[in-house]
Parts: sequence; structure tokens; C-alpha cells
Amino acid sequence: MAALRNPTKFLRISTAVLSPKALGALGAATAGAAGLATALTIAVSADDATLHPPKFPWSHRGMFQSLDHSSVRRGYQVYKDVCSACHSMNFLAFRNLIGVSHTEAEAKTIAEEYMIKDGPDDTGEMFERPGKLSDYFPNPYKNEEEARAANSGALPPDLSYIALARHGGEDYLYAILTGYCDPPAGVEVREGLYYHPYFPGQAIAMAPALYNEIIEYEDGTPATLSQLAKDVCTFLRWAAEPEHDTRKLMGIKMLMIMSVLIGGAFYMKKSRWSVLKTRKIAYKPPA
Repeated sequence: MAALRNPTKFLRISTAVLSPKALGALGAATAGAAGLATALTIAVSADDATLHPPKFPWSHRGMFQSLDHSSVRRGYQVYKDVCSACHSMNFLAFRNLIGVSHTEAEAKTIAEEYMIKDGPDDTGEMFERPGKLSDYFPNPYKNEEEARAANSGALPPDLSYIALARHGGEDYLYAILTGYCDPPAGVEVREGLYYHPYFPGQAIAMAPALYNEIIEYEDGTPATLSQLAKDVCTFLRWAAEPEHDTRKLMGIKMLMIMSVLIGGAFYMKKSRWSVLKTRKIAYKPPA
């Protein structure tokens, strides 16, 4: 408070605190902390034994590009016919398909194909009923123990947010689905595991799930391995971020609005400050 009451003293304090030496030391400390954080991040993420997946040219990767909803629909078919035998999607409901990949009538038909355990009824007993739009995708296993027992001790992960939960996103998922190969000379893989260069440790418990013509697409698209993997990865990308298209559309709208507001603000600033910036102050000494 004393410094505030004495402007001269406050000026001396400010000058001392913001001296070139102090600013230099602060800059050096900041740069050192940033360098240390970067080095630690690289040290943690770097793994000589892990092969990082390549970057694929996804149609939705651009700032103004949306998801391919035909691919999302085909990807759901791949998940339903192949992946759902082992993997759950506990956070996705049948109603989420409406307006994205299916119509309401189609989504109802899909939901009714499943028998959902519900209850209790008037007698206190549990019962099964056809699925409804509000139901979530059913789990292929009753519990975690059953899932491990059916997969040699490995627990199939839930796929609801897998595209965001793995480093590399859909690039990593595509590489996992299509990257199976024989182990190189000198590398032995334990029984029940499969060699995979893109999986951490190069040994994965999931057998190759996709191959050419494993299913027949409803729209007649050739069901090649690459097409199957591309479609199911697009579907999983949408499942992890259903607001993907809405977010990008909102960003475009905001850019348009801000371009108008920034132009108006610049004009207002120029008009308001033009008087002060163009004025001339002249000193006329007394005669």
C-alpha cells in the first residue's frame, strides 16, 4: 500500500522486478521447464519395439470434411456381423443410429432382433422382451470373467470410445485390423497369441477378424479386407465422437460470424481512435 501511495517508490520497485536480468532468468527457467517437459514426453512415448501406424487419408480428417455416413452404415454392419461376437459397445444405444446411418424404422427393426432382459414383472420375475430404441447395444458376455474364459484369459475391450482411447485413433485401428503377418526369423510367439508389428509387445490375443468377402454388404460394395477395415474404423470414429459433424459445422458458422464481427470491430476502432491518432499537439510558449 505504501508503494501505491508513493508513485516514485512503486516505479522503483517495478523497475527492479522487471529488470533485464530478472526477465532473462525468468525466460531461461521457462525454456528449461518446457524442454524438460518435452524430453519427458518423448522419453515416455518413445518405444523402439513399437511400430507406429502410418497416416491414412481419411475422408473426414479435413477441417471442413464430415464423416462418410454410407461408410458408417457399412461399418455398423461389420461390427454387428463380426466384431459384436466378442466386443461390447456399452455406451451406444440403438437410437443413436437414427439420422446417422439408419432411419427410425430400420433402427427399430435392428433393436427388435435382440432379446433384452428386463423386469421385474408383476410377479417379481425377470423376463425377456424385444429390444427398443432406448436400449443400449447388448453385451456378448454376462460378465468379465465369462469374457476372459472365452478368450484364453484376454479381455476384449469395449469399442465405444476405442477410436479416441488409442494413440493414433482410426489409423491405429486400421493398422491393427490389417497388419497381421508372420513373425520374422528368430521371433517366437506364445501359443494362443498372434504376431502383430503394430501391437505393443508384437503379440496380440485377437485372431485376424477380417478377410475378403467375410460378409456381403447390403449396398453391393465389394467387401475387401481394406474396405471392411476402413468402414468399421469410420463407424468406431463416429461412435467415439457422435458430435463430429456438428462440431465442425458449428466451427464454420463461428468463423463466418467472427469474420463479420472482426471487420465491424476494426472499422469501429479506426473511426473512434482516428481523432486521437491524427491530432497534433503544439506547444506555444508565452510571449
